Amino acid sequence: MLRESGIDFEKVNYYVEPIGEAKLGELIAKMGITPRELLRTGERAYRELDLGKRELTDDEIVRLMVDHPDLVQRPIVERGGRAVLGRPTERIKELL
Repeated sequence: MLRESGIDFEKVNYYVEPIGEAKLGELIAKMGITPRELLRTGERAYRELDLGKRELTDDEIVRLMVDHPDLVQRPIVERGGRAVLGRPTERIKELL
């Protein structure tokens, strides 16, 4: 969608370039959601860490997502002071 719109973008594979706590926290703030809302609840790590039942602070959840990138919903699209989860793709249009 970004290519079709002629918008330059940088793709970041956080398995290759791990995302830090500060950047992940910044993206979450730009999306206007809580860290828990960004968790992928269907992942094995989510079940193994028993995240559905544990009470964790936002900082603890962010740390877990940094340590276990499979837990982060993706793609996250950031433009300026805003960011959205790119699923469904229609959400990306909010940034264009």
